[in-house]
Order: sequence, then structure tokens, then C-alpha cells
Amino acid sequence: MTTRWLNPDEMRAWRAYISAVFLLEDTLDRQLQQDAGMPHLYYSILANLSEEPERQLRMTDLAERTKITRSRLTYAVTRLEKDGLVRREQCRWDKRGSIAALTDEGLAILERIAPGHVETVRSAVFDQLTPEQVGQLEEISRRIAGALEGQQGGGEDVPWRRRSSGAGCEG
Repeated sequence: MTTRWLNPDEMRAWRAYISAVFLLEDTLDRQLQQDAGMPHLYYSILANLSEEPERQLRMTDLAERTKITRSRLTYAVTRLEKDGLVRREQCRWDKRGSIAALTDEGLAILERIAPGHVETVRSAVFDQLTPEQVGQLEEISRRIAGALEGQQGGGEDVPWRRRSSGAGCEG
């Protein structure tokens, strides 16, 4: 098989993309560590739970939304549980699964730190773009994510379906 090397335009675009992704994740992590003592991933877990009518999700659904492995989610939820921000419950309709639920304390923390997080996202991303570019960013991001999920066939190779040794069943 012949290697399909990137041409100069593609290489510049790739390097710019990687630089932006790394710098953005660092910026979000630093802001959230400063404001709440938590990484961006933990904020994302709390935010996803807060958007649900009963402020709870099956662990597998939460792993899919955050695009992480079940073992990484289990570790993060355990930490959030120790801090009183999330509680884990047995799934009533599937005894093999468990549910992560946002506590009242977790919601209060989220409501306190969300304005600073949103301002960081706005200033780092959306203030830099025109309305047309915002639409392009969404289209490009959806296309890349869709292709990557399609390549993995929606099977066991996507992060949220991967099993790792030592991780409990989070069905």
C-alpha cells in the first residue's frame, strides 16, 4: 500500500487543527481547575447529567456522550461521588447496569462554575469566528465525528464500548 502523504495545504491545516485542539483543552482545563478544582472531563460529566430531566443517565450512555472509555468514566464518577457531586445507583430496568445521578450539591457547583466556563468557551472559540464560520465549524466537526464513528462501525472499537481489564460492568 502506498502512503498518502499530506500535501502542504493539508499539513498546515492539520497542524493548525492539532494546535487549536490542544490549546483549547488546556485553556478549559486551567479555567475549570482554577474555578472549581476539576478537569474539563468532570465538568462535562456534570453538564451532561444536568441536561437530563431527572439529572441521571446510564453509565454507558454517559460514556458515549463524553466519548470516553467506561473504565475512565468509572474512575471519574467515583471521584465525583467522593466529592458528593454525583451518586451511583443500580439501574431499575437492567440489573447489570448502573446510573450516574447529579446530586443537588453537584447542580449547585455546576451552576456556580458554568458562567466562567461559558465565557472561556465564548472568548476562546466563538468570539474568534464569524456566524458563517460557526456553521462551518459545526459542519466540519460533525463530518469528522461521523466518519470516525462510521469507520469504527459503531461496534466495540468506539471508546465508550471498549472494555478494559479491571473495569466493572457498567452496562
